[in-house]
Amino acid sequence: MREGGRQLRRLGLAAAVVFAASAAAAQTHQFSTDQRNLACGSPAAIGDGWSTATPESVGLDGERLCGIAGRLAATNANVHGVVIVRRGTLVFEQYFPGYDEPWGMGGGRHEFDAQTKHDMRSVSKSVISLLVGIAIDRELIKSADEPVVKFFPDYAAVKSPGWDSITLRHLLTMSSGIQWDENRAWKDPENDEPRLGSEADPYRYVLSKPITAPPDTVWNYNGGGTDLLGNIIERVSGKSLEEFAREALFTPLGISDWEWMKYRNEHVASGVGLRLRPRDAAKIGQLVLNKGVWADKQIVSAKWIEQSVAPRFQAIGYFGGLFYYGQQWWMGRTLSGDKDVKWIAAMGLGGQRLFIVPELDLVVMTTSGLYGSGRQGQAALDILANFIIPSIRDK
Repeated sequence: MREGGRQLRRLGLAAAVVFAASAAAAQTHQFSTDQRNLACGSPAAIGDGWSTATPESVGLDGERLCGIAGRLAATNANVHGVVIVRRGTLVFEQYFPGYDEPWGMGGGRHEFDAQTKHDMRSVSKSVISLLVGIAIDRELIKSADEPVVKFFPDYAAVKSPGWDSITLRHLLTMSSGIQWDENRAWKDPENDEPRLGSEADPYRYVLSKPITAPPDTVWNYNGGGTDLLGNIIERVSGKSLEEFAREALFTPLGISDWEWMKYRNEHVASGVGLRLRPRDAAKIGQLVLNKGVWADKQIVSAKWIEQSVAPRFQAIGYFGGLFYYGQQWWMGRTLSGDKDVKWIAAMGLGGQRLFIVPELDLVVMTTSGLYGSGRQGQAALDILANFIIPSIRDK
């Protein structure tokens, strides 16, 4: 019995040593995991309304997401920020220095972090769509099928024939049929887009454009229509676009650090001038994913969200014609392994991309500085298909 007791004590001691070693290894693993998350995407807690957690807590493989930075470096993607939200929780964000062309500042190398605002460019158009929806919800506008000219009686003398048939919905879906071309080089005198900033009265310029196709028949990318929508919001609300956006959208979302820039003609750049922090832009995506709800409050009606993200036209001539267009929102799909995943997106020049993936309860925001490059936006699609979607570990 004495010898057996000694053996039992030896076994107990050995077990204790093994247990202690295992516990130490677990602590070391936990420490390395925490350090890994800190190094490759643990979101900062800055009191902006986001709840934060680890990727693993929402069914994502954090180690897989850690590969994003290496891919971006290897492909010279010039991505400035990656933000990932799942199940309504901010679980990943990374920022990288790189070349950028911030509004009015010229090009150069810039540093980015969670507190840095970034040009959204045409992501602004999708926000205008939300603001139009809010104006309709508040009955400031009867419906999206109201004629555009109703809101511009002071331009009755300059509107081209055919304008009486164009509605707000035609502007929203970019199917107004007006003669418009912004696919040319920026300095090409036939490019209509620069005229929005150089004309003393850009609304007069847009309303005087001839109609070349019946409305609701041909899709043609048109920032002039979005600028009209921004001015309509101002006319019906009696407020500047910035004031209305602050009160109706940004303040309810807890977004306080933002800018909506103006052209040199002092008209607000409705379709391209918004500047947001990427994590605040992700709130816009979460709002759409939640069918207009944020923090248990209905900010914009679910009906408007549903209408806005319903495909209306094939976006011929853009991104290889692979995408659809709704009411200032894009729709597309990503093949990741054996998963064919549909998404909604807001897209801006340079690689600004806001992806909303309803079936995966996922929002992804990327910012970039590839202005004028044919590669803009490719990095966002790459990491969505090859890192973010494959990182999902839901059973």
